[in-house]
Amino acid sequence: MPDFVYTARDSRGQRVTGNVTAASEREVLTILSGQSLFPVDVSLDKQAQTAKSTSRVRGQQMAVTYSQLASLMRSGVPLLRSLAVLRDQCSHRTLKEVLKDVHRRVEDGTSLAEAMARYPRVFSELAVQMVRAGGEGGFLEEALDRVAQFTEQSEDLKSRTVGALAYPVFLSVVGTLVVTVLIVFFVPRFATIFDSLRTRGELPAITDWLLAFSSLLQKWGLVFLAAVAFLIFLLRTQLKSDRGRFTADLVKIRIPMLGGIFLNLAVARFCRVLGTMLRNGVSILKSLDVSRDAAGNRVLSEAIGRASQNISSGQTLSGPLAASGHFPITVCEMISVAEESNTLDSVLVEIADGLERRTQRRLDLMVRLIEPILLLILAAIVLMVVMALLMPVIKMSATV
Repeated sequence: MPDFVYTARDSRGQRVTGNVTAASEREVLTILSGQSLFPVDVSLDKQAQTAKSTSRVRGQQMAVTYSQLASLMRSGVPLLRSLAVLRDQCSHRTLKEVLKDVHRRVEDGTSLAEAMARYPRVFSELAVQMVRAGGEGGFLEEALDRVAQFTEQSEDLKSRTVGALAYPVFLSVVGTLVVTVLIVFFVPRFATIFDSLRTRGELPAITDWLLAFSSLLQKWGLVFLAAVAFLIFLLRTQLKSDRGRFTADLVKIRIPMLGGIFLNLAVARFCRVLGTMLRNGVSILKSLDVSRDAAGNRVLSEAIGRASQNISSGQTLSGPLAASGHFPITVCEMISVAEESNTLDSVLVEIADGLERRTQRRLDLMVRLIEPILLLILAAIVLMVVMALLMPVIKMSATV
């Protein structure tokens, strides 16, 4: 819901200003009336809208910022002075403006967590909740350190995954372009040469199919591209809905070979966020609420939501997770043992470490297999095109 800034007068006629979050101006007027305030002016908080639309900042940059803030405060530098130092030394334009606003709001009496929460595209929900817990529990420096470690680990895993998949994706794109250019622009040049063989019925079937496919791409290639673009647009539209995202996440974790990797990464993120927040004194229900979104998978989020309801009624966490059928059995068993021994926070982080290591090894092995397979497929396609063009030439030479 949007934020509104208002100017009103109280029952004694004194001027009152403030902010309120509501669905519409009419709702703001209702809220002010309930507070015995007489509105003078109500308008959208443009600064709040700008904060919500702020561009993202790279995770590695945020990890450094959290770590520097924790180091400054641990050295005895007050929070306001620490924020001012970070603001003055920051070279990232967006982050510099954000830190400037956060410093101003903290100076005006707003808590650090509330000031950070105004920039959801810069400060993650995990960071906001852990900073809030650290501020309330008196361990803000440790909370910032944990956020920095988690952010750095997440970025490291993401960069390793992207790095592992970069070459196969590049190979696929380049190979597809090369084959397309061959079929669309090179093959048609031989059509007139092979007309005599076609009329005599001596044209090899593979050559005839290749020429027909090339002609089809020339005539309907743009239509095909337009259809693909439309399907992509339709798919992206569907993915914006809750039902579409749920279906996409369900399909993602059921893809042969890749599904296990996606599932393990999502479970690892959930376990790491939940364990990190529990270790920093955040309540189990609030930690589950944040970690279910951090999993990045709607299917797992629903299972975690049901587990949260069970915990509210006094039951365990491992039961509903195992009943969902989406969490690995070994993970559920380790969580069950950790609940009995009251070591859930440390065990969850260990589970995340183990899952990430195994998943990375599995991903590396898969990439090593994908590269030669792609090369073989591309070589086979190019060989087929070359043979389809050479066979008629060899036949014509033999006839002559």
